[in-house]
Amino acid sequence: MTDEPLQGPLEDRHRTLGASFAEFGGWSMPVSYAGTVGEHNATRNTVGLFDVSHLGKALVRGPGAARFVNSALTNDLNRIGPGKAQYTLCCTESGGVIDDLIAYYVDDDEIFLVPNAANTAAVVAALQAAAPTELTITNQHRDYAVLAVQGPKSTDVLAALGLPTEMDYMGYADTVYSGVPVRVCRTGYTGEHGYELLPPWDSAGVLFDALVTAVADAGGQPAGLGARDTLRTEMGYPLHGHELSLDISPVQARCGWAIGWKKDAFFGREALLAEKEAGPRRLLRGLRMVGRGVLRSGLTVRKAGAEGDGTVGITTSGTFSPTLQVGIALALIDSAAGIEDGQIVTVDVRGRSVECEVVRPPFVEPKTR
Repeated sequence: MTDEPLQGPLEDRHRTLGASFAEFGGWSMPVSYAGTVGEHNATRNTVGLFDVSHLGKALVRGPGAARFVNSALTNDLNRIGPGKAQYTLCCTESGGVIDDLIAYYVDDDEIFLVPNAANTAAVVAALQAAAPTELTITNQHRDYAVLAVQGPKSTDVLAALGLPTEMDYMGYADTVYSGVPVRVCRTGYTGEHGYELLPPWDSAGVLFDALVTAVADAGGQPAGLGARDTLRTEMGYPLHGHELSLDISPVQARCGWAIGWKKDAFFGREALLAEKEAGPRRLLRGLRMVGRGVLRSGLTVRKAGAEGDGTVGITTSGTFSPTLQVGIALALIDSAAGIEDGQIVTVDVRGRSVECEVVRPPFVEPKTR
């Protein structure tokens, strides 16, 4: 056994491109190539190329696979069908979140899942524990790579390689590039028009090399984990371990839209229905700094002008927004505090009290649809 982070299939290529690396979710990840701000802006204005092969992959196969997954995960698979994907959650019976993930509906007897890297084994285990014997649930973490092409020129990049681009948002198509099978889906984690491509792990380099060239020709550039985080924070998208966790329910994280409330069954249904009816004790809000500075996770949020301590919440994610040129954060705010959008709160940044406006995410208008 080793404590060394796992490596994706394209590690050597990233080093050749000059990437710096950091550990994330147990994996060695490219953080940046030429600077996070430039990569962020390239994705917003032209196109960025992300290697997110660390993401998990799992396959549920057998008679009634879709029916079983629908009885386990929160969202309603009956809202989609073959050729579509869906954001959903795998919860505990107490309403905590084991993971948030994407479910690809292949057919009634096959559902392909893309969980977060660190939670793949837990999702597979939870499904295996509940599945009937006729189903097989396989951890395919290293069977496929995941490459994300995101930004206004993402369609141009895929079209230059002859890849399909006409699917609707959350639709996907299976195709072949240079002899390599690849699944192309209109999904992403940036808020921009974009695609995620899943080639086989061992032959991902062929597609990645072609994408690097096509992205450069379109005026874009490779982008790392740093830009991925600033982009998703501007959108208010949750990150497991920050805005979602075993202690932070989807109701608190404003992910109730990803729950099929009228379904008869899913993991955590009774607890989540009870929380929805009673109202969550805390709720995810956005904070936008009034002055200068950078917000981070784990900072204390206080009600401005309150007597005593006045603590009303804690930040879950924070960054400096390259698009807005201001500090922004996501925070869990106590519902009993009565904080409204537009109200000013203070955040303790290294002993300094800074004013922030409470806003409802996203901070930047999404363009995914």
